[in-house]
Formats: sequence, structure tokens, C-alpha cells
Amino acid sequence: MLDKTGIAKRIAKEIKDGYYVNLGIGIPTLVANYIPQGMNVVLQSENGLLGMGPFPFEGEEDPDLINAGKQTITTVPGSAFFDSAMSFGMIRSRKVDLTILGAMEVADNGDIANWKIPGKMVKGMGGAMDLVASAKNIIVAMQHVNKANESKLLIKCSLPLTGVGCVKKIVTELAVLDVTPQGFRLLERAPGISVEQIKNATEGRLVIEGDIPEMKIE
Repeated sequence: MLDKTGIAKRIAKEIKDGYYVNLGIGIPTLVANYIPQGMNVVLQSENGLLGMGPFPFEGEEDPDLINAGKQTITTVPGSAFFDSAMSFGMIRSRKVDLTILGAMEVADNGDIANWKIPGKMVKGMGGAMDLVASAKNIIVAMQHVNKANESKLLIKCSLPLTGVGCVKKIVTELAVLDVTPQGFRLLERAPGISVEQIKNATEGRLVIEGDIPEMKIE
């Protein structure tokens, strides 16, 4: 199965030349390191940055340059800084082509829960609800199962929802799946992972059509 880096590498293959992309915290932030060289992609951070680069090398961090998850980042030539009002104006006016988010749960109709676990203190919902309400395309990077080996791809989310019917594609340590009206459609399986393992790890409706190829990561 894939580690977090593998998930990020596979998602990077979904990014197209000329895209404006917002990366959520967690696994999605790693995607910035694997965008193919020569591809013109502009990364947006909702705290007010257009033109985010990869993570800095150790010792080269600038504490004044952070993303929405408060991680130190780099910028690329032509980067622009602005206030969060302008940033959310970009998001709400659908200027962002692709949003990549982490999730705690996704339902087979595309509902996503990624901002709150009842009983746990949270600082706020951040930009997640604006992003899922406004993005043209949403890909989720997540673990297929939790620490108790229970599925996180469900018939119905049990946690408070962030958005309804908005997720288009999911990449986990086990598989790549599209969200369709019939449920999760299995597109690819991780190297060494069988279709049967994915079926056993998926609570929601799973659509399997024909032979399912292995992911190509590199």
C-alpha cells in the first residue's frame, strides 16, 4: 500500500498545465513537491498567497512564509501576497480549478467530513467550507481505513459534514476512486493490493468494472 508520499505523487498526476490549485493541510501539502517540472501550475493558499512553491529544505525556512496550515513554505517567481478577503473572493468566484483536501470521512454520494470530531477542541472550520462549496473539482487525499481498521469510505458520514455531494475523486493508500451516482467507482489499485482487499476496506457502495490496473506512481 502507499504511504503519504505515494498518495501525493499519484494526485500530482491529476494536475493539468495552467491550473490554479488550492492544497489543504495534511497529505495535500505534499503534492507541491511532485508537480512535474515544466508544468505551469499556480498554487493558492487561502491565507493570502498566489504562487506557493515546495517545502523549504531544512535550514532554509523563512518564518514569515507560511501556508494556511502554518507550515513554512517557499514562493516562486511572480508570487503575490494579499489579504484573506481577496483570497476568499478568488475561491468563492470559482477562480480555483482544483482543490485537494484531506478528509476524515467521505460518503459514496460525495459528502465530505473533514473539519470537526465531536468532543474535540477545534480552532475553527478554516477555509474548508468555502472551498468545497466553490471548487470546480475536488480530489480527496486520505487513508482508506482508520487506526482500528474501520473503513473511512462510507455509505453515510457519521461526523459533521463539511460539504454535500462535492467530492469528485479520492486517492487512498489502497486505491483511486471516482465518486459516481452509483457509488465509489474503482479506477486503480495500489501496487500489490488486490481488488478483494479494497472491497473489504470499503463500507460504501463500490463499483468494479473489468480489470483494475495498478497505479503508476513514478
